[in-house]
Formats: sequence, structure tokens, C-alpha cells
Amino acid sequence: MRSTFMGLEASKRGLFTQQSALYTTGHNISNANTVGYSRQRVNMSPTQGYPGIGLNAPKTPGYIGTGVQADSVQRIRDGFTDMQYRQETNKLGYWEAKSQSITQMEDILNEPSDYGLAKSMDEFWNSLQDLNVRPQDGGARAVVIQRGVAVADSLNYMYNSITQLKDNAGEEIGILLKDANSILEQIASINEQIQAIEPNGYMPNDLYDARDNLLDQLSTYFPIETSNVPSGGNSLPIAEGSVTVSLKLKDGTKVTLVDGKDYAKLQNLGASESDGITPKDMITGLRIVNKDGSTTEAKIDNVSDLGKFKALVDSYGYADSNGQEKGLFPDMIENLNKMAQEFATAFNTIHKAGFDLAGATGQAFFVQKGSTDETGITAGNIYVNQALIDDPNLIAASDAANEPGNGKQALKLANMKFDSIAGLEDVSVQTYFEGLIGQLGVDGQQAQRLAYNAQTLQQAVTERRASISSVSLDEEMTNMITFQQAYNANARMITVIDETLDKIINGMGRVGL
Repeated sequence: MRSTFMGLEASKRGLFTQQSALYTTGHNISNANTVGYSRQRVNMSPTQGYPGIGLNAPKTPGYIGTGVQADSVQRIRDGFTDMQYRQETNKLGYWEAKSQSITQMEDILNEPSDYGLAKSMDEFWNSLQDLNVRPQDGGARAVVIQRGVAVADSLNYMYNSITQLKDNAGEEIGILLKDANSILEQIASINEQIQAIEPNGYMPNDLYDARDNLLDQLSTYFPIETSNVPSGGNSLPIAEGSVTVSLKLKDGTKVTLVDGKDYAKLQNLGASESDGITPKDMITGLRIVNKDGSTTEAKIDNVSDLGKFKALVDSYGYADSNGQEKGLFPDMIENLNKMAQEFATAFNTIHKAGFDLAGATGQAFFVQKGSTDETGITAGNIYVNQALIDDPNLIAASDAANEPGNGKQALKLANMKFDSIAGLEDVSVQTYFEGLIGQLGVDGQQAQRLAYNAQTLQQAVTERRASISSVSLDEEMTNMITFQQAYNANARMITVIDETLDKIINGMGRVGL
């Protein structure tokens, strides 16, 4: 005959198991608003039935159950959805950073507006038209000088502001790499903790969540791939183990960034500083420094076009296969420099062919700021010749000597607005600048559209992931009531068995008393 105490033991197991489920439900409810938390559940399974297997096993009418046990506490997570989320986050990081860079440059160029370079140049051409009508008027000459200074100041402002944007992007790249290195170190540290816990048969779910949050952050910077390595020992079959993080390159190769408790350090290749860059550095790629000191170099043309890092490098500038600097900010600076140089050269050529009020040949109108050198002019140093600023009578408005009332040369200068310049792709300086603005607008619109698309896709994946892993208070309340009732039922069963035992122990064998 089986033991009466067996039912007491089965109900006791039920109490402990339902109690564990209640505690886990409470943990879920407490973390309902915790960012990155994945809801957890207790995996229950029946204990081995009675009797056991063997020749000496007693014969019973049936295989009697012995209760329930909590096998493990598991978080609810879908690896495929996590992979999709990180892919979309990576795209979003790239297009958001690129869109932000273009928007910042659009704010500086400020076109079309009443205060930009185009407006300054229009006023400059108009002042030359007025000078053509009144070549002896000192006021008209002073206006030409001031309008010329305004054009030079506008170019100086754009050059200096975009250069500052470039420097800021360089600083941001340095900060990004420091953040990425910190994330890699934290992931390796969590791996080490997980490797110490899992072999003991436990599931460190909260450590898994912390590690996944770090992987989500890292995916914003770089395109990554992950794989799991079992911890061994007495690890549960559902234990996730340590994670290996790899950087994906364009040619399909992968560079390991985290391997268990070991991690690599990321640096800019071509930079004079290990983590950051200086304003004069030209990035040529990414250097991965392994724990043993060995390095792996990824040239910039092999770094994926996704991720915030690549977007910032594309904006800051990098060395192409020919060693030439390319990038959003360097290209715009180069175009502005070319426009300023060609504009100044063409204008000076016409101006030097004319004559001032004293009948002398004209001087260079635009020179390098602080000098009389008209070669090597850039958007950053173009300025009006100080001699003309001091004496506007030196403006060569006449096309013949000793004809102070002749303003034909001023008209030629004014008509330069429509003249094609070979160095500017055979278009006028005005048209060339409008082309720069137009292309920037197209690029900005594309970046904003793709950033919006990436954000929409990421949001869809986020909602799908939330439907799997996030905590629903309604669901947890239902589970709480379910586990509470199961706990109460087990407690009631123990009471029934207790009464049965009381009857057996204290009531049987008392016949006749």
C-alpha cells in the first residue's frame, strides 16, 4: 500500500511551484516600465510518477502522479525579431546622422533667403549697374565696395561655419568610438558573469536583458552580427550562453569585436589620436585592436554604408582609394573654394582691364584677406583689396583712360553675373551656386525620406517585439489570479490530507474505547 504522506508531498511541491510563479509575476509587474525588460515565466513540468522503474517496483493499478516542479524561469524573447530590430536600427542611425549633417549645412547656406550669398551677390551686381550710370559718384563707389565686402563676408562665413561643422563631426566620431568601446567592454563583462552563473544551472535573465540593450545601442553605430556560445557545465538547455559580436564589412568578412570575456578596441585609422581625431586628420578606415595587441584594419571603402559611424565619416571626410579627401563637408568646402577662386579671378581680370578716376589701370578687386595676393584665394580668405576700401576712387569703372564719366567697364563687371566661367563647368557663378544649393536640397530630401522609412520600419519591428517580450499588466493580473487560486487549492489539499492523517493516526484502532 502506498504512503498517505505522498499526497502531502505532491501538494507541497505545488505550493512551492505556484509560489515561484507568483514571485515571477510580481517581478514582471514591478518591471512593467523598465526599458529593455523582457517578461519572464516559470516553466512547469510534472515530477516523475509513482512507482519508479525497476524489478522491485510495487504493483499499482496505475501510474500515479507526484506533483509539479519549476524547471526554470525563462524570459520571453525572439532572436529573429531582435536581429530585424538591430538591422533597422542600423539603417536609421545612418540616415538620421546623414540627414542631420545636411540640415546643419542647409541652415548655414540659408538659401533661398534675404540674407544669404545669392542676395549679397544680387546687390553687388546691382551696385555695379548703378556705378555704370554714375561712375563719378563717390556714394555709388562706396556702395560697390560695401557690397563686395558683403559678398566676401558671406563666403567667409559659409567656409568657417562648414569647417566648424566638419570639426564638430570629427569630435562626435571620437565620442562615438569611446561609447562603442565602453559598450564592448560592458558586453564582455556581462558575458563573464553569465559564464560564471549558467554552469550552476541558473538562468540570469536580467543579465541577458542588459546585454541585449547594449547590443541594441551598438547596432546604431555599426552593422553587427551575433552568435551564442554555450557555457558548459550544468547549464540548462535553454541557457543563452555568452555572445560573440562581429563587425560586418562590405566584402562579406567579419571582424570579431567581443568573444566571451575578451573584447577589441576601435580606433580611427589615419587619425593622430588613438580614439579621436584632430581637425586636420583624414580618416582612412577603422582599426580594430584585439586583446593580444594585434590589429585588424578595415579600409573606409570596406566599411559598410550603414550605421551612425559611417554617416559621420561620410560627413567629416575620408581618404578615397587615390588618397583624395571626400565627404559631405569637404566636398562643399572644395566647391565653395573653387567658386570663390574662379569668381575672383574672372572679376579681377575684367577689373584690371579698366581704369580708375585718376586714369590708372585697375588693381585686383578681390585678394586674400590681409594681403594683396590674388592667387590662392579660397572662400575662407577672399576679401576686397584694402587699397580700394581706403580709396573707392581706385575702382576701375571706365574702359578708357582719363574718361571719368565713362562707366562701361562697370557695366562689364555687372554683366559678369551672366558670364559663363570655364572653371565652374561653363556656367555663371550664380548658376553654379544655385546648382550646389539644388543638389544639397535633393540629397537632404532623400536622406529625410530614407530616415523616415527606416524609422517606420523600426517602429513596426519595435511593436512586434513588444507584443512578444513586453509586460502586459492585464495578462500579469490574470496570471496572478490563476497562480493564487492554484496556490490556495494546493493549500486546501494539504488541509484535506492533514485531516486524513489525523483520522488515521488518532481515530483508527480505537474500537470499543
